[in-house]
Amino acid sequence: MNISLITSLQKQTPKALILGAFAKEKTLSFPKWPVGLKDSFRATPGAKNFTAKEGSFLFYHDKTACLVLGLGHKKDFKKEALRQIIAKTYKGQIMGKYSSASIHLDSFEITPLESIVGITAETLLMSDYRFDKYLSKKDKDGKRKDPAQNKTDISFLCAQADSSKVKKALAQAQKIASSINKARDFVNEPPNILRSHVYAKEIEKDVKSALKGCGVRVKIMGKQELKKEKMNLFLSVNAGSAFDPRLVHLTYSPKKTTKKTKHIVLVGKGLVFDTGGYSLKPPMSMINMKYDMAGSATVYGAFRAAALLGLQTKLTCLLGITDNAVNSSATMPDSIVKARNGKTVEILNTDAEGRLVLADCLDYACDQRPDYIIDAATLTGAVLVALGHEVCGLMGNDKSLMDRLLDSAKKQDEYMWALPIIDEFKKDIKSQIADLRNIGNKHYGGSAKAGAFLSEFVRDGIPWAHLDIAGVAGAQKHLPYCPSTGASGLMVRSLVQFIRHVQV
Repeated sequence: MNISLITSLQKQTPKALILGAFAKEKTLSFPKWPVGLKDSFRATPGAKNFTAKEGSFLFYHDKTACLVLGLGHKKDFKKEALRQIIAKTYKGQIMGKYSSASIHLDSFEITPLESIVGITAETLLMSDYRFDKYLSKKDKDGKRKDPAQNKTDISFLCAQADSSKVKKALAQAQKIASSINKARDFVNEPPNILRSHVYAKEIEKDVKSALKGCGVRVKIMGKQELKKEKMNLFLSVNAGSAFDPRLVHLTYSPKKTTKKTKHIVLVGKGLVFDTGGYSLKPPMSMINMKYDMAGSATVYGAFRAAALLGLQTKLTCLLGITDNAVNSSATMPDSIVKARNGKTVEILNTDAEGRLVLADCLDYACDQRPDYIIDAATLTGAVLVALGHEVCGLMGNDKSLMDRLLDSAKKQDEYMWALPIIDEFKKDIKSQIADLRNIGNKHYGGSAKAGAFLSEFVRDGIPWAHLDIAGVAGAQKHLPYCPSTGASGLMVRSLVQFIRHVQV
């Protein structure tokens, strides 16, 4: 999708024109519409009954196809409502039907204009996402269809289209949306293709192309380097695999740094496929386990967006990548393994493997001397029981950091909820024959107990937060700007929001 800015319809003749209207008592409000469009609308059958109820729409014709979007009452309007209206309109009325469309943003009467430009562009680019590279699409002649032929060019019509703020808002939205869609691509890749080494190479490839000149460096560590780092928990998960693990170490340094420049380390769980190991998952639970690397894709998406935006925050991004397979060398339940930080762990369930990878990565993250550590992982099925498919679980050791993350999510209209790590949960993961056990003694509170386990690998004095995205990483059918199947890309916007404002 190409999105451009124009100041008048005379500069472009779109196949469709989208206008907005707010409800006003028993009529509707459209003061910023061009006079001619108002007149033709009033002459349209059905116009008298159109009250601009939120989410409603009306077609009419005036030299081009016109679509009026009902925005509801202005006093009740919210940014998320705009996202959903734009996404539904694009998917239901524009995509695949018109080769070009113009959105008359001035008619939306929402300020500041640059904010609406950013939200609308971001929404359209997220809504236009398709993962169809493996489809054998053929027309009647047996030729493969070109997906680009079905794309719609979008223009934003606004009087201030030439302003620097509007142009900047559009550019920033494109960078964020492209990073969300890149994260979605990685999660959607089938596991027989996205092996550990392939995933690491694809990250490196993207850095060298998309992030060239952005101040990003990449280092890829293999099995021997992990052994030297004494990442034995990480290696224990990889023990049954036919493919060596990878730790991708990315750094971003803004052009101008001072002593006050914050340093954030993002850590992501990158299980490209999880069988459960010897604690084998049942067949239906193994479907979509390619999503088990969504944590790594999410933090990379946020890191990528921050670098493209040139945010004034130093970033390190650590991706712990492996699969969890079964062979004669795989780690057995009841094994005891020493972590990088010297603590011993009794591994009672090999399907609780993500926390083992993250444990060593978190200790490695502490070496980077960060101001904050934030990890993301599809860590527990228990978070779905607690919070459903719509809400990201948040845990951590620093209330101020957690509050800022919650606020960042709220400002991006993404759902995040804090879960407690209490002393009783920390006691429950103590082992009688090792320092820790990788699951609790008791069945309940699984998400928070996993968080309690991770907290054992974060050194004192370092603020840390954990995002359990097991519920939100996959399809979010209630959000029209997310695909109905496949990766959602959620939490990238929240993390970017946090990184953008962490210096304040």
